[in-house]
Amino acid sequence: MSANKESWGSRLGLILAMAGSAVGLGNFLRFPVQAVQNGGGAFIIPYLVCFLVIGIPLLWIEWAMGRFGGKYGHHSTPFIVDTMGKNRLWKYIGVFGIWTNVAIAAYYCYLESWTLSYMMHSLLGTFKDMEQGGVADFFNNYVNLNTSTLGLPYEPIVFFVLCLLINTYVLSLGLAKGVERVAKIGMPLLIIFGIFLAYKGFTIEAGESGAINDSSVGLNYLWTPNFDELWSPTVWLAAAGQIFFTLAVGMGTIHCYAAYVREKDDIALGAMSAGWMNEFVEVVLGSAILIPISIGYLGIDRVTELVKLGGLGLGFKTLPYLFFQWGDVLGAIAGFMWFGLLFFAGITSSLSMGTPWIGFLQDEFNWKLRSSAWSFGLIVLVLGLPTVFFFNYGVFDEYDYWAGTVSLVIFALFESILFAWVFGMDRGWREITLGADIQVPTIYKYIIKFVTPLLLLWVFLGSLFTPKNNDWAAAFNGSWELDNSSIVRKLLNSGLKEQLASAVSPAEIERLQDTLFYVNASRALLIMVFVGIALLVYIAYKRRIKAGGMYEK
Repeated sequence: MSANKESWGSRLGLILAMAGSAVGLGNFLRFPVQAVQNGGGAFIIPYLVCFLVIGIPLLWIEWAMGRFGGKYGHHSTPFIVDTMGKNRLWKYIGVFGIWTNVAIAAYYCYLESWTLSYMMHSLLGTFKDMEQGGVADFFNNYVNLNTSTLGLPYEPIVFFVLCLLINTYVLSLGLAKGVERVAKIGMPLLIIFGIFLAYKGFTIEAGESGAINDSSVGLNYLWTPNFDELWSPTVWLAAAGQIFFTLAVGMGTIHCYAAYVREKDDIALGAMSAGWMNEFVEVVLGSAILIPISIGYLGIDRVTELVKLGGLGLGFKTLPYLFFQWGDVLGAIAGFMWFGLLFFAGITSSLSMGTPWIGFLQDEFNWKLRSSAWSFGLIVLVLGLPTVFFFNYGVFDEYDYWAGTVSLVIFALFESILFAWVFGMDRGWREITLGADIQVPTIYKYIIKFVTPLLLLWVFLGSLFTPKNNDWAAAFNGSWELDNSSIVRKLLNSGLKEQLASAVSPAEIERLQDTLFYVNASRALLIMVFVGIALLVYIAYKRRIKAGGMYEK
């Protein structure tokens, strides 16, 4: 008999936890940069289209699959997926829903720990007298493990372990007493901090506190539409990719949260509420902080350079300096709120990543909650330490690319086909609308069956065979040379090998050779973890057969 007796304490707690799973660091660090790089205001058109035809359908699919599997006592994706198709291989597709979360948590908790450290440094005034270059150097020293504050040797490792302990402890308390309570506290605080910082971003005036531009300059830079970009497949691929990042679909966490919903409880409105709450945080709050504040104090040219470095460069290397332009006290408060906002966004997401593994151990091996939670913490610690020690050798980025990007698309593609074509769209539609508190538009029955799988296939193929320099026009005209960012070229390490071939200094050659080694080693480690989880699923399946406990389909 399963040791899993978990349940949600309230519907509000479930929705906040689901929204917290979706609202993450990407809402504030990735979205505004993606918008700037892909047409500004014009980006919002493909972004919203992808939200409506990929995001919302996948939310309904995953909520429905989770609740359906939960009726049979399954709280992890391998056996949730297995309830919906007769082929025995489906359960191994479901392995993505555990593996992805373990692998993402391994580097995400490290990133999350940065925010915890920066909250402390903001209050201590560490950045108070630093120039922007000094703040950037602080970040570089941090990821190189050269930062030591208050006598803490290897401070980044200390905060990584501390952050992981907090996550594991909360998970060990269970859904209602742990995850739900954190969501009920963290999500409101995140929004309050976000509203304060957005207000500051909206009210910057040139000449005040060293600002060189009004807030309108930054907002116009972000949202002035470049409609020429609207017809580029690259922009649409970027929009679809952002939807995966922002809604946490294709991971398996939503399935597992929904598996604890009662059979006739609403999922249609719940999925919409969580989805639209995430969109509010991302589009309204996320776009009002990073870019407008940076341009207000640094100007468009400087920020344009920094945007190329991505959201981490702006969020960690720039904003701590800018906040202290408002004065020592307000700068400390703003820094604490900014990194506190990121921390709450991070922890509500990382907590959801532990649920599939914990549910799997409880269901299949009768582990107790605390043992399951601490085993998750131990695995994430072991798998995550390479991202800490070898951050500058590409291990962090490899985890993010394969687990946090590619696998999401693959799993989402498989689950959309399973739900609409194997399980059957009529049965799937009944599952979505069962107990629904809203009238689900009938058009979505056809969007889920035809449009969503085709768009997911297009996203996957577009990522697999990305043309050089994202020049789709040249590719469609017959000159289809693969870009180094394509999955095919990534697998071959083409970009690294080209850098190695052109390197001349012995130091640079040695660094690139080391990077190539660690990149391949990190991939091997990820593959080993996937195979290990698949083996556990096989053992669990055999245990069920032996016990005669397989469910009816």
